[in-house]
Amino acid sequence: MTGADPGLFGPDSVTWQTHGDPMMWIAGIRALYLQALHPRAVRGVLQNSDFRRDAWGRLLRTANFVGTTTYGTTEAAERAGARVRKIHSMLSATDPDTGERYRVDEPALLLWVHCAEIDSYLHVLRRSGFRLTDAEADRYLDEHRQSARLVGLDPGAVPANRAELAGYFEKVRPDLAAGCEAREVDDFLLRPPTHPLLIPAREVLWRRVAQLAYASLPPYAHELYGRPAPAPATVTRQLRLTGLLLRRVPAGLRWQLPPKHILRAVARLGPHTRPAPYKLGR
Repeated sequence: MTGADPGLFGPDSVTWQTHGDPMMWIAGIRALYLQALHPRAVRGVLQNSDFRRDAWGRLLRTANFVGTTTYGTTEAAERAGARVRKIHSMLSATDPDTGERYRVDEPALLLWVHCAEIDSYLHVLRRSGFRLTDAEADRYLDEHRQSARLVGLDPGAVPANRAELAGYFEKVRPDLAAGCEAREVDDFLLRPPTHPLLIPAREVLWRRVAQLAYASLPPYAHELYGRPAPAPATVTRQLRLTGLLLRRVPAGLRWQLPPKHILRAVARLGPHTRPAPYKLGR
């Protein structure tokens, strides 16, 4: 609709078209696996929250933040970012080996969390069959310097394309390890607490989802965790099949799930703004 606020990214962005894809959920789980490999970052999470008791709430809050910043108004996105920055500014963690106390909003830690998340979104979407050219992938990374700003990072210090992101991961790899905190996250993702009646479903459905997210990690992550993954070609086939199945669920039905960010955005801006992969490159 004329004059309506398109938000931080808007319907013409790569972000707008990609974040409505159902494979974003598997990408989010991959991001958790990857983020847990930074000892200082994962301690900041586990020492400041009851991850096991409120893990689902944490996952949903992250999804709500991504939905708000992607499809909400500019004011809503800025407000969500201010809330995250305020919470982070009050939190700290302790290195058990040295006794060092550090803030969880250190730029290096925020950058790791951001890069692990954005890399996971981009990697899983492309590998599962969502068509993005290299130029569009670079646009996506450049767009997300906005989301990095919202959590307190200097956009100029955030990778803006695939080459810069690859260089960042190469630089940070010596700092990564699968310590006891990463093992705790791994154990949770494979066996999340659930009602006894739902345990069979967890073993049949959820474990497969978590294993697929784990399998899509880079080889060095598998080495650090010490758990092998299927051959890359097998993982790619599994991701493509999963993407094919999930994308057959009508978008209008998927978007009915709370908190309905996409439906509200389309109502605000008009039906022509519905996210769809075919709109990229037009």
